[in-house]
Amino acid sequence: MSATNILGLLGGLALFLYGMQMMSSGLESAAGNKMKEILERLTSNRFLGVIVGAAITAVIQSSSATTVMVVGFVNAGMMSLNQAVWIIMGANIGTTITGQLIALDVGAIAPIFAFLGVALIMFVKKPKIQYVGEIIAGLGVLFIGMNMMGDAMIPLRDYPPFINLMTRFSNPAVGIFAGMIFTAIIQSSSASVGILQTLALSGVISFRNSVFVLFGQNIGTCITAVLAAIGTERSAKRTTIIHLSFNIIGTIIFTVVCLTTPLTDIVADFSGANISKQIANMHTLFNITTTILLIPFGNYLAKLAVMILPEKAEEKEKQKHLKYLKSVDTGMDAVIGTSAMHLEGARKEIARMLDMAKMNVDRSFHAFIHADTAAIADVEERESYIDYLNKEISRAISKMMIHETNEKNSKNIGSYFEMTGNIERIGDHAVNICDYTNLLKDNQITFSKDAIQEMQEMRDICRQMFDRIKEAPENPKEWLQTVHESENFIDKKTDEFYENHLERIRKGQCNDEACVVFSELLTDFERIGDHLWNIAQEMGKIIERS
Repeated sequence: MSATNILGLLGGLALFLYGMQMMSSGLESAAGNKMKEILERLTSNRFLGVIVGAAITAVIQSSSATTVMVVGFVNAGMMSLNQAVWIIMGANIGTTITGQLIALDVGAIAPIFAFLGVALIMFVKKPKIQYVGEIIAGLGVLFIGMNMMGDAMIPLRDYPPFINLMTRFSNPAVGIFAGMIFTAIIQSSSASVGILQTLALSGVISFRNSVFVLFGQNIGTCITAVLAAIGTERSAKRTTIIHLSFNIIGTIIFTVVCLTTPLTDIVADFSGANISKQIANMHTLFNITTTILLIPFGNYLAKLAVMILPEKAEEKEKQKHLKYLKSVDTGMDAVIGTSAMHLEGARKEIARMLDMAKMNVDRSFHAFIHADTAAIADVEERESYIDYLNKEISRAISKMMIHETNEKNSKNIGSYFEMTGNIERIGDHAVNICDYTNLLKDNQITFSKDAIQEMQEMRDICRQMFDRIKEAPENPKEWLQTVHESENFIDKKTDEFYENHLERIRKGQCNDEACVVFSELLTDFERIGDHLWNIAQEMGKIIERS
């Protein structure tokens, strides 16, 4: 094999992978956000989950991207492990569309695709049209790369060392291992299947030998999800175990079937003489059949993942959950007294949520004053939990509100609903303060000593107001008046700090960026006080009714 052939092979491989990445990027840019929204709203219906997973992967052309999204959703508590099973199964079906596209004999018109795509990118200003151009250009570049690789690999058909290597793939274990390692390296089963199709078209590997490599490629694609799960919660790591289990079980089943039955010959006869089509059809058959076989056992795959990676006591506490508010039974046969139990549970959950908001306000001020960007992740994680509690508590309260017949309890439920909304908004303002921390670091913004002292005073005032709200009032009217005075004090301090801020600007002690950030900080400080006062008012109403 000459140096020209080697360069042609490397160049073709580069174009193929770049075309694949370009096409996938364009598809994800055009539809990725919508796909994420669909995943977030997914129901627990297994068949719908498989369909959605397949559709999303067919659109963005990457089962790895879909699985990584699922890992992220499970880690964030937006999706359960059981829901993730169906999405992963569907993703494995959706990824086969790339092989079917490659099996189409459009190599001759590939340059036209590339030209049209580039023309759309260069001469059309609308982003959506440019994304379409990126998809078309990527498809063209992909096929051009395939043709280059195919031409470069033709001499390999007569090269003894390479022939010896390919014949070893008749051993299922070797073929599976080779496919698994190669796919793990390039982190794309779609790309590795496409390269396998090109090898087969060049005559350097037979269809019978290629099927074992194909099965290994399905296992190798799991490496992306494994890498994505590093540093995540154990629940997210279990998602990757499900992904691996699915493909390993499918590989075992199909390897045994191919060795004991004429399945390979049946697929070859059905697909015609085009070996690329034969590989694409086997890939599709593998994933659809494995999904059909494992759909009844999807929940058991989730249980297997938990057995392999057991739940720790601290993990259960860290996972997003309602600690005090259990399932709300609103039926006619609800046990007498459950309404009072649910109200008490709601009160405790809201108190827990308020503690988290207090922690986040404190941590966000710390991050901002000390430019501690390491604290941002902690605040964002807790904010995600606050959002979860807001959603779940509100859902439970809504059920209670519909069926509650006691007037006093109905009004208390309404007060709890208002409180959760205000606590959630406090969490949002804490995140805003954290975001300013990144701005300070990126733009190297510094503040005067007076400004820093005022920020520390803001933090201390917020702490004090949180503590006053958490007090058990002996005299509710006096307590409410004290909280109101605290809110007025925040308003007064906001005005005072703003005047001091203007004076520093006049003296040239603050630059433009610092002025803007400080003004935004004052707004968040004042709004936190407003929301705390709203919470106190609702608490006062509940005390009055008791």
